[in-house]
Amino acid sequence: MTDNASPLLDRCPETLPAAAYRDPDWYAREERAIWRRNWVHVGRLNDLPPGTMRRVEAGGQNVVLCRDGGGRVTAFHNTCRHRGAELCSVAEKPLGRLITCPYHNWAYDTSGRLVSTAFATPTPDFVKADNGLFPVHLRDWNGFLFLCLADTPPALRPDLGLEALDAWPMDRLKTGHRLVKELDCNWKIFWENYNECLHCPGIHPELCDMVPIYRQGVMAANEAPGWSKATPSAPVLKEGARTWTMSGAPCGPEFPDLTAEQRANGFNFVTLYPSMFVVAHVDYVRAVTVTPLGPERTRLTAEWLFSEETLSQPGFDAAEVARFATIVLEQDGAACEMNQRGLKSERYGGGRLMPQEFDILRFHDWVRAQMDAS
Repeated sequence: MTDNASPLLDRCPETLPAAAYRDPDWYAREERAIWRRNWVHVGRLNDLPPGTMRRVEAGGQNVVLCRDGGGRVTAFHNTCRHRGAELCSVAEKPLGRLITCPYHNWAYDTSGRLVSTAFATPTPDFVKADNGLFPVHLRDWNGFLFLCLADTPPALRPDLGLEALDAWPMDRLKTGHRLVKELDCNWKIFWENYNECLHCPGIHPELCDMVPIYRQGVMAANEAPGWSKATPSAPVLKEGARTWTMSGAPCGPEFPDLTAEQRANGFNFVTLYPSMFVVAHVDYVRAVTVTPLGPERTRLTAEWLFSEETLSQPGFDAAEVARFATIVLEQDGAACEMNQRGLKSERYGGGRLMPQEFDILRFHDWVRAQMDAS
């Protein structure tokens, strides 16, 4: 490092090889080593009403989320133990007391226990207790639902800790706006773009106006040229701005329990590799989910979460609140697709990271460690 308090690299390490972004075999290895061994975000609890069954995908696997009438949520591989038919063949459908296979009517309770083989007449060698649904590990963190396909799931580890969002009333926030966008790029390219701001001056004029330090191509003051511990701190957002809206004004009441530092930050990022990051503001929270669709295809799902008090304001327009971050996300998406097209060149085998790309190096090291562990 160049300074005890500066994160800048003191070298220019190599990037991942180009094959990591386009090779089907590499992608298949990642799916097994990363996406089926880690916690993957699949949606908000309050967007899954009681009495609902929903089909989702995690790590390339077909999974069904079940929330019974009492509000309990379970998850299973979307396959009947009889001959493997899908239990849920639509995006979402009502769920009663039982999960019933539409093919031969085998039925399971919402804990996955087989309770009926319908018209089939098993012989004594068939043991019902051995033929329940295949469970998938599920965890609720701040109202976000995560699945893990591993037999023994790892701990859920947001980069700032499980308590990072404790000052926000996360469990009570409701989804007010959603944006789904598919990008022609590898999922790691999106995370790399997320982890640096060298691109900000050329790609994000609106964001650089809102966050003045970004005009220097850095994410924080301690990365800027000439910075020292004696450099006086400056406001994160431009003068008069409190949050990420087009005007910088809060869209509703500010959350009351935030610390002075959390308010002064203007935005508070929390990252959960490989599938999600959260941005908590003084007046709303935004969550972005990353879903790989193939070696060169990625889906982004951005959700804006608000308090009931904010949503119930006369004339409240969640889409207008989302407009600022949507502009930034659209710009990032175009940059990621540009990156993907360029690295297809037969001459490009890999690159070198710059000192300001320390978080990309950490991400690459995380990917390498995950792949090696498998």
